[in-house]
Amino acid sequence: MSSAALPAVLSAVPGAVLAVVQALLLSASATEAPDLSWLEGRWSGEQEGVTSTEQWLAPAPGVLLGVHSDVEGVRLVSWEFLRIETIADGTFYFASPRSAPPTAFELVEVGERRAVFENKRHDFPQRILYWLDAAGALHARIEGPRGEGTASMDWVWTRVR
Repeated sequence: MSSAALPAVLSAVPGAVLAVVQALLLSASATEAPDLSWLEGRWSGEQEGVTSTEQWLAPAPGVLLGVHSDVEGVRLVSWEFLRIETIADGTFYFASPRSAPPTAFELVEVGERRAVFENKRHDFPQRILYWLDAAGALHARIEGPRGEGTASMDWVWTRVR
């Protein structure tokens, strides 16, 4: 169909159908994937004798796949499979520690070099934060309720070349 014929076709479309199409187009643009390309790459850091590594790659638009590992000496002490994906409902961080079923955290804040994901229904953590500092180090923090108070854990990584 030529673009010249489009106005004639649209004028024949009932108003309710046209409104639905417009709403779908607006909702599709509302879930446009945020630019999280600053996460891509291999990151590593050491804290209290544990070497933590996180690696992110972007195999397709709107998707980042990641893996996190903690190694103490020569022993793998923890691992996690990660995915950040933009779907119709928004952008979500899916965490699967030790191959457990994934838990979804919704993107609630995004900046040029900062992203915050949240799931208030999850026990711990309820928030996952990532940010890139001015020196180029990648920071991550998880936080949420623990016992009678709140708790957090922090990581700082540098890019592995």
